[in-house]
Amino acid sequence: MSVQHFLQPGAVPTSQTRLLLSNLVKISPIAIGTWSWGDKSTWGWNEESDSKANDAFAESLKKGIGFFDTAEVYGKGESERCIARYMKNHANLISEESGNDFVIATKFLPLPYLLFYPTCLLQHLKDSLERLEVKQVDLYQIHGPIHLRSIETLADALAEAVKQGLTKTVGVSNYSTEQVIRMYDALQKHGIQLASNQIEYSLLRRVPETSGLIKACLDRGIAVLAYSPLGMGRLTGKYSVQNPPPSGRRFSDYNMELIEPVLNVMRSIAEARNVSVSSVALNWVMCKGAIPLAGAKNGEQAIANAQALGWRLSDEEIEKLDQKSIAGSNGWFWQHG
Repeated sequence: MSVQHFLQPGAVPTSQTRLLLSNLVKISPIAIGTWSWGDKSTWGWNEESDSKANDAFAESLKKGIGFFDTAEVYGKGESERCIARYMKNHANLISEESGNDFVIATKFLPLPYLLFYPTCLLQHLKDSLERLEVKQVDLYQIHGPIHLRSIETLADALAEAVKQGLTKTVGVSNYSTEQVIRMYDALQKHGIQLASNQIEYSLLRRVPETSGLIKACLDRGIAVLAYSPLGMGRLTGKYSVQNPPPSGRRFSDYNMELIEPVLNVMRSIAEARNVSVSSVALNWVMCKGAIPLAGAKNGEQAIANAQALGWRLSDEEIEKLDQKSIAGSNGWFWQHG
């Protein structure tokens, strides 16, 4: 069977499993989301955080997870600098001899006042490359549908980034079905496949699935990258009604009482399979055809993420989780998809 852009029905994801972005870039079936790396305002980043994230980077690679997703706005660029440092610290784990497929994805924030394309996008990408200390990224994404210029204008700019060799593939984030199809069609005119659409997707936000967005993407060869697959920590098993997460975690911001029903099912499955509670949430996302972007602030969390590999939820377990899941909704400004 040829390599696909999503985990095939019935397939068991393992540390050796590889998916494809745009038929070009091999990726692990789980990615590491690095929003917390370098971020002080939401995640309270400090020197100790840096050491722990360095461990998370290494442990992820040791477990066969070599796909790291960042953005220019994460920690005001510090997340990208973190990745550059950790790459140097663990060069042996990302060398060709290591056997790891090391992949970097980053994002461009198309603020409404940015009007001159492709110049602004190319400059922002070059700034990211400088912080990452690389000559090319594997995936460059539009961070959100907040741009005033047309999707076709941004498609032309992304195509220019590919033609200049600054990125191997291009993607979008938070795009609706209509928007992602427009971007796909616009890039096709340049002979470029839209690699991905990154959206919030989890047991606490199933609207990308129920709306048909995920199917529309997969039917066109567009990988679905699922951010906040753990509901910003709410689906890790760490928090409960008695011990709620810290305030300020805006995605999937539900009272823990609403989340307890699905957490109870997750705990039961985790206990029966002898895996982490968080790995149940990540495995569910993969079973649905998406690629979870799991945060990892330390080595222990990286190991917990990797426990989502090597097994697959049964259809019965998926149904039980679906029944207790939360639909969620879209937003007018940021989350169109």
